[in-house]
Amino acid sequence: MTRVALLGATGSIGGQALEIVARHPELELVAATSGSRPIDGLAPLTQVGGDPTELLERAEPDVVLNAVVGFAGLSATLWALERGVTLALANKESLVAAGELALAARERGGGLLLPVDSEHSAAFQCLEARTPEQVDSLVLTGSGGPFRGRTRDELEDVTPEDALAHPTWRMGPKITVDSATLANEGLELIEAHFLFGVGYDRIEVVLQPTSVVHALVRFRDGASLAHLGYPDMRVPIAFALTYPERAATPVPPLDFSQGLVLEFEPPDLETFPLLALARHAGEQGGTYPCAYNAANEVAVAAFLEGGLSFLGIAATVEEVLAEVDGAAARDLDDLVAADREARRLAERAAIT
Repeated sequence: MTRVALLGATGSIGGQALEIVARHPELELVAATSGSRPIDGLAPLTQVGGDPTELLERAEPDVVLNAVVGFAGLSATLWALERGVTLALANKESLVAAGELALAARERGGGLLLPVDSEHSAAFQCLEARTPEQVDSLVLTGSGGPFRGRTRDELEDVTPEDALAHPTWRMGPKITVDSATLANEGLELIEAHFLFGVGYDRIEVVLQPTSVVHALVRFRDGASLAHLGYPDMRVPIAFALTYPERAATPVPPLDFSQGLVLEFEPPDLETFPLLALARHAGEQGGTYPCAYNAANEVAVAAFLEGGLSFLGIAATVEEVLAEVDGAAARDLDDLVAADREARRLAERAAIT
């Protein structure tokens, strides 16, 4: 039996993870958490809100599936990495914000880090058994969200309801808005840098509107490997929870006999500047990625509550990145302080 702790059980990823666990008797759900919704009886150990690390200590899981949204998932990420417990990571923000600290914890713990984001799971699979010197570059894909092809003028008055109407994926509100702004692709760019040890100049982001191609890896011999499949998060979730067995899922394979057109296009960085801002934050290093993530979380929340325009999300993040000092975090306390300061600046910028 594989003992699974599911953090973020009531979200989109959490719900699909519960389906995967129910389909595979070799997976045992021993603990579950949610941010605010009751989950009594879902697992032997449950918790609503708060720091989950004490619960994890009692649960003694073999795998932690971290599907918490945002910086709040950081404590569980570091807990699993420090102890060598396999981490199935759907909480990209914790790795973005704490990249260097997380890699150091992973080095000390020596456990598996299995990405659950569809793009990073795809890249992980394309890179398996490859040595770093064989790899030329990575290509991450994004759908472009519901506003692909629109101009800035056409985005002046879009509503949260418009932004939440994603064309291909079924996700929670925060990540769906991130997809609409291309902040999601920006976060994935930074996450890929830390996950795979590839320089930012060797990570490309392209739009693939049907979300059929999840990632590509270019190799030094000129060949590229791609991971293809229908856009369904049950595939990367099952891959991480049953690794390396690659258990069956109810998701059908692609039907190539009916014809399949693969379309790619570059992102519009002028209309959707959050992708370029993420790359710049990543290249600057230090706590700039942490500030990017914090400012984006605050701005997206303000947009969803009706207090900030869609275009104001990127403007808020840009203003915060211009104000913070971005000094490297020596420890978790430094990182928490950088996150807090970026949120303070973002809240001020989002109001003005």
